[in-house]
Amino acid sequence: MELDKAFVPTMGALHAGHLSLIEIAKSFSQNVVVSVFVNPLQFENSDDLKNYPRDIDGDIAAAHSAGATEVWTPSYEEIYPGSVEKISAGDLGMKYEGEGRAGHFDGVLTVVDRLFRKVQPGWAIFGEKDFQQLFIIKKWVKASGLPIEIIGAPLIRDIDGLALSSRNIRLNRDDRKSALIISRALKQATHERSVDSARDRLHDVLASEPSFTLDYAEIINEDNFEPATSPRKGRAIVAGWVNGVRLLDNMPMAPQQQTQKVSP
Repeated sequence: MELDKAFVPTMGALHAGHLSLIEIAKSFSQNVVVSVFVNPLQFENSDDLKNYPRDIDGDIAAAHSAGATEVWTPSYEEIYPGSVEKISAGDLGMKYEGEGRAGHFDGVLTVVDRLFRKVQPGWAIFGEKDFQQLFIIKKWVKASGLPIEIIGAPLIRDIDGLALSSRNIRLNRDDRKSALIISRALKQATHERSVDSARDRLHDVLASEPSFTLDYAEIINEDNFEPATSPRKGRAIVAGWVNGVRLLDNMPMAPQQQTQKVSP
């Protein structure tokens, strides 16, 4: 009998964050499938799609080295034969990361559905760096009744604090220095004593870096993705650009802030 598969879907340009997903997948199954497919449906910007880093040979080698038993690199036609009917991500798909990226999360759910149907995994592992994506996929899988357990994996940071991302390769030295404002802002905000002060701190610190262009910054409740009203289950989320490179990051409220009592 074939073992249930643990599945790590990626868009390639694998880094240590992706490899950590493979390590987690190995704890669920000896049969670990990694897919590499740059999904055009989730790009609202043709230049971003064109410039997305690609290294298929390197990805295959890295995935196998990390313990993947199969690396699948499907073509567009294999994933999308014939016409494509997109899956709606609902209202949340049009907020935050979806507000300025029309159809992004519809494209994400559509490709995840196609990948799941092909691989038929028992588990699928997604990183917490794309926290809204993880939330939407979990909600959709539950509503669809799919027999797949979605596993959220911790966000991995570089030694300087920058969240690992395939897009980081497009940052030069000065860009990277500017991008570090994101993790600094998150760290300071998530140690504030109230949600209001956390929001203020988040925006103030981000605004101090002229090379960073803000898209959104908010403290949300992890349970419903609505703006948080208390530190409990609170998480700071940020997205923006440095020299045309889109970056996103998030951080939960510090434990001592999450457990403190908040006056009504």
